[in-house]
Amino acid sequence: MRVGVLTAFAAGAIGAAVLAVSSPVVAQTPASAIGETIFNARCKSCHEPAMDRAPSRVALSAYGAAQIVQAMTNGVMSPMAQGLSQSDKDAVAAYLTTAQVGPDAHPAPGAARPIPAAARGVDVMCATNPPIHETPTDWRSVGLDANSSRYQPNPGLKAADVSKLQVKWSFAMSGGSMPTVIGDWLFITNRSGKFYALDAKTGCVQWVLEGVGARTTPAIVKSSISPSGWATFIGERTRTVRAFDAQSGKEIWKSAQIETNPVAGITGTAVVSGDQLFVPLTSGEEPAARQPNYPCCSFRGSLVALDLATGKTQWKTFVVTEPLHPTHKNSAGTMMQGPAGGAIWSAPTADLKRGLVYVATGDSYTDEPTTGADAIVAIEMKTGKIRWSTQVTEKDNFIMGCEDKLPNCPTPVGPDYDFGASPILFSLANGKQIVLAGQKSGIAYGMDPDTGKLIWKTAVGSGSALGGIEWGMATDRKRLFVAISDVINLFDEVPGLPPVTADKLAPGKPGLYGLDPATGKVLWSTPAPKAPCHYAGDRSRDYAKGACIRAQSAAPSAMPGAVFSGTVDGWFRAYDPASGKIIWSFSTTAQTYNTVNQVKAQPGGSIDGMGPAIAGGMVYTMSGFQGAANTGGNAVNVLLAFSVDGK
Repeated sequence: MRVGVLTAFAAGAIGAAVLAVSSPVVAQTPASAIGETIFNARCKSCHEPAMDRAPSRVALSAYGAAQIVQAMTNGVMSPMAQGLSQSDKDAVAAYLTTAQVGPDAHPAPGAARPIPAAARGVDVMCATNPPIHETPTDWRSVGLDANSSRYQPNPGLKAADVSKLQVKWSFAMSGGSMPTVIGDWLFITNRSGKFYALDAKTGCVQWVLEGVGARTTPAIVKSSISPSGWATFIGERTRTVRAFDAQSGKEIWKSAQIETNPVAGITGTAVVSGDQLFVPLTSGEEPAARQPNYPCCSFRGSLVALDLATGKTQWKTFVVTEPLHPTHKNSAGTMMQGPAGGAIWSAPTADLKRGLVYVATGDSYTDEPTTGADAIVAIEMKTGKIRWSTQVTEKDNFIMGCEDKLPNCPTPVGPDYDFGASPILFSLANGKQIVLAGQKSGIAYGMDPDTGKLIWKTAVGSGSALGGIEWGMATDRKRLFVAISDVINLFDEVPGLPPVTADKLAPGKPGLYGLDPATGKVLWSTPAPKAPCHYAGDRSRDYAKGACIRAQSAAPSAMPGAVFSGTVDGWFRAYDPASGKIIWSFSTTAQTYNTVNQVKAQPGGSIDGMGPAIAGGMVYTMSGFQGAANTGGNAVNVLLAFSVDGK
């Protein structure tokens, strides 16, 4: 993901501020004062303002101190924390988690605002704890089914009811994932380290676990490994996977660390198929490589198969198959290495018929040639052998900060056209199947599931580092629904902010598109409307006279008669799947919410990430998520639960 344009965006927005305000007054302990100095020297350039996928400074204040120390010790921040003592790391954690804005302070627009205790909420427990009962309307994994279709055939509401949807309840949390739902139970993780089981109809808490460092969507399966018969699985930032009894929240097992590279992590949701659990690995090496003394680069994206009953590793397959080797010394005298990259950002897709798992990979980090980056890869379930790998963009070599000509940058720097969306296995009307994929280039692809041969490709969006198809697509049994972000391409729409010209970007084409899965033909297109928004959170841009970005980056979800899709400006809409006509819309930023967990006046914000879940006659989406677009996010987000007439 490219960040130079985002830096320019933040600087331009701040320059446009016309309000006369004073600087925040911060009350600090001696330890937090030391931590601030270290943070400013080591971390600030990526977190304040937040760059790319990095959380903002204020979002970090919602993390637990132990999580922050862990990230610096053996997590993604360890390369940036090299040479720091334990007391130094503790001081940084103290600064991030205990600094408070003084009562008379008026923080500048966009400045970090530490989260007050009242905004963190109070867990209101349910009066009863009924057993889990499955229903035909459940949404149990991020893609709903093994094929990652994101299509709910039994939504529990009719298409005619969609226009009557209203917020029934809301729940505030930091950096929440997409929820999964089974019966009257809803499961969700978040950046604060809390793993929740909520009542899907009311939002009260069935159980909550502390210290679960994950933001992956929980997978829910019926399994004899769990005392209740229902198990849930999450991947943690520590590169471990944990299994819990979904009814009680009690841990069943915790895997060993499935990757030792400290820059690695788990972003894509683990997928269950039979007695196996497939876990994708991604990385934070793109920002780590900004440091001249960092030996760029060594991370290789991989898929790990775990035994469902025990969590033991069965096999691990790297998508970058060329040998890692030293290459040359950079201008700072650090030995470079490669090839590297191919992070798997999204959930894998299971093909039971062929015994395959499909994954979509990210860009390369070095000049060393690899065919495993920007590719769709088919891996055999039982053996971990790569059956086929189809690369769609060669030499997409990229790390962050190359606009500053850093020593570790590849030459030339690639366009950063990762795959961030899960592949979809789709059954055509003629009985054949096709693998559908969408890339940040704005191009959608259709591939042969047996060979990986490219059948069709269609340029839908203009594409850019944060453009094109970002986090997902959806289907029904007739069409492919493609949401287009093109967020950087839209900066010329922000009043007072000059357009981004460095990358010679084409005009953005944000919106929702309907395609023929067999041919890639565009059946209809509905541009994202220019609509008002009000960003009230720590990533606020509305002081720049309405910096609403109408990028459509979140994954859509479908049901008979409706496709739901959100935008970075906080609008949540439903579309007619046959024509693309907007049949319902709701601004999540037009009001605040008094949440079930007793947060008053919680604001909404951007919709950017894994998209909505449809289950049990209700629709759930997260508003205010700090996504890659780096705008409209809140340190504390709000999960919104919609029902017909709010009943």
